[in-house]
Amino acid sequence: MLINCIAYQDGKKLAEIPIQEISTFLATTDCFVWVALKDPSHEELEEMKGEFHLHDLAVEDARTGHQRPKIEEYGDSIFAVMQLIEMVDHELNVGEIDVFVGHNYVLSVRSRSQQKFVGVRDRCEREPHLLKQGSGFVLYALMDAVVDRYFPIIDALESDLETIEEQIFSKGSARSNTERLYALKQKTMVMKHAVFPMMEAVSKLYGGRVPQVCVNSQEYFRDVYDHLTRLNSSVDTLRDTISAAMQVNLAMVTIEENETTKRLAAWAGMFAVPTAFAGIWGMNFQHMPELEWYYGYPLALFTIAAACIFLYFQFKKSGWL
Repeated sequence: MLINCIAYQDGKKLAEIPIQEISTFLATTDCFVWVALKDPSHEELEEMKGEFHLHDLAVEDARTGHQRPKIEEYGDSIFAVMQLIEMVDHELNVGEIDVFVGHNYVLSVRSRSQQKFVGVRDRCEREPHLLKQGSGFVLYALMDAVVDRYFPIIDALESDLETIEEQIFSKGSARSNTERLYALKQKTMVMKHAVFPMMEAVSKLYGGRVPQVCVNSQEYFRDVYDHLTRLNSSVDTLRDTISAAMQVNLAMVTIEENETTKRLAAWAGMFAVPTAFAGIWGMNFQHMPELEWYYGYPLALFTIAAACIFLYFQFKKSGWL
């Protein structure tokens, strides 16, 4: 689906144009065209391929989707892949935005995501002195918007982890905590797969040999790289904290099991005493002195009860019961 197709010249918006007129504006000096697509059909991608002379491999990647974040050069053009991550009902939905950038065009293709980039276009149009830099600045603006939307997700994951940590020492919550921690670790890995490859890719857009379309925007891409570095550090810290929390939670499981084992051992010890006495006095020897004693039976019951009571208080004192 075509979202919009707008021509810009000297940093200012000229007009919204039909696809059929793209070639006309591309031939105009100091003019570039910015086209946005959402979940495009095969025919729409083929039409854009013909208008902008896109590379076959880049178009195939955009059509297939599910690409690793990356930036690739095809001659004097750039193909960038970024993952769009959004929190939907406490679950992470992973979409994708593919951006084709040439010296006089920008084509963004959004897939499997409801995120909108109208604010990015508005921001660029409010800053004509920056938009004047051309398509490279548009790539930066899109990339900056994608990266900035990662921060609230990291904050949400950190809040979830803090909530789980508060419940780790709650009795009987070990199993649920383990499940929640593992689910949180999976979400963290999703963020890692989005942030780290993108950080490596953006490092190619400033300093050293830089693609021609990005030459005038190197300091802006360096700022994006700094944000990605912070995000990557936060993700690593989050992963380490989750691993530590899982170890603590497993330790709590072991402690609870040990407590149960001690209780069972204590009760088994108390039952062993009357069993031992009953076993001794239940032997069928003829010359047992206690057999004919008048107070033998009451004394046996008293001895068994006294021993059990003594053991009970001893186990209670030691914390086994």
